[in-house]
Amino acid sequence: MHYQGSCHCGAIAFDLDGAAGRVDEAIDCNCSMCRRRGSLLAAFPRDALTLKTPESEMGTYTFNRHHIQHRFCPTCGVAPFSEGSNPKTGERMAMVNLRCLPDVDLSKVKVTHYDGASY
Repeated sequence: MHYQGSCHCGAIAFDLDGAAGRVDEAIDCNCSMCRRRGSLLAAFPRDALTLKTPESEMGTYTFNRHHIQHRFCPTCGVAPFSEGSNPKTGERMAMVNLRCLPDVDLSKVKVTHYDGASY
């Protein structure tokens, strides 16, 4: 299944190939960033995410080790996804905020808590 995602105002929009990952499971991370923005994250290969918005129109924030590019909308502030590499395989990954996919029924998503604050 394909999903359309966006920030709140729609300035950052993307398509997501749902067959490349799982939208029925999410990570609720307690790191300083995820805890504050309230994301429910699901991992996908980066090529499963197709931007409909030029990358130049997105804001990018990095912190800690600066390995993950947290993408956000400069207009509404919503962060629909982050990009980085899988530390075990080197594969480019996207962590998609399932709250930014309106067609996902969040009540059916299995949420796993992840202790990112310890890393």
